Amino acid sequence: MKGFLRRTWPLHVMLLPAVVLQFIFGYLPLGGLVIAFKDYKPYDGIWGSKWVGLDHFKFMFEYPDSKQVILNTTLIAGLKIIFNIVVPFCFALLLNEVRRNSVKRTVQTLVYLPYFISWVFLGGILNDMLSTDGIINMLLHNWFGLDPILFLGSGNWFRFIVVLTDVWQQFGFGTIVYLAALAGVNPSLYEAAEVDGANRWRQTLSITIPSLAPIVIVVGTLAIGNIMNAGFDQIFNLYNPLVYDKGDIIDTFVYRTGILNGQYSFGTAVGIFKSLVGFVLIVIGYRVAYKLADYKIF
Repeated sequence: MKGFLRRTWPLHVMLLPAVVLQFIFGYLPLGGLVIAFKDYKPYDGIWGSKWVGLDHFKFMFEYPDSKQVILNTTLIAGLKIIFNIVVPFCFALLLNEVRRNSVKRTVQTLVYLPYFISWVFLGGILNDMLSTDGIINMLLHNWFGLDPILFLGSGNWFRFIVVLTDVWQQFGFGTIVYLAALAGVNPSLYEAAEVDGANRWRQTLSITIPSLAPIVIVVGTLAIGNIMNAGFDQIFNLYNPLVYDKGDIIDTFVYRTGILNGQYSFGTAVGIFKSLVGFVLIVIGYRVAYKLADYKIF
């Protein structure tokens, strides 16, 4: 052990600043979670506030908006997970059939670029494009004679737009994951299939899709842990009071109740509930990925 430390002490010193920062900003703030069990008043401080036990957690399930917020979160996050698996998978299969590498690389780069654009920037663009006098409504009116549609003011339209724009931003990254998996497929399998007379469609069904099945299982099961994360940045920059009933998620709900309305204890209780559910789902996801695809962290 001493010999190991003598050889590796420079690496430990190099990691020390990151460990200290993680401890200060990642672990010390966890002590503040105790306010979820107190009637926290800023002027009394954390330790001076009255202890109320699980009252905030009980109130969370009795609060009229809580159930709808949880439903919105799971529905939106679930749709995002499904389409962020299906769309990149299908696009990767199509892109894999392109024989000209220059075209493939160009398309891959173009679909990957939106991944790096902030939702603060995208939110402003979408709000302008989807407004009643925006370019989308202008085209619908000029081409089809339709009346202006309040896309971001209707709950059902809002959910559709949230899922659609999230997939548009994310599917380029997912495509790279599947293309990387396809690069590891043994070319001799395709050669053998050609000898047997299999066309490209049969090769895709018999070789390509089965080869991608393990990575699809891993991505899908690990994504279960994000079922309570519907995308705060995106929804915060797109939603408004008109769509709270269909578009309000746990993160935005905590922001409004905990920070804007000053209900810090209640907001913290909701956040803890979300974290616990997410933790349980992540553990389940890893176990399922291990059972179905032999996926291991280490």
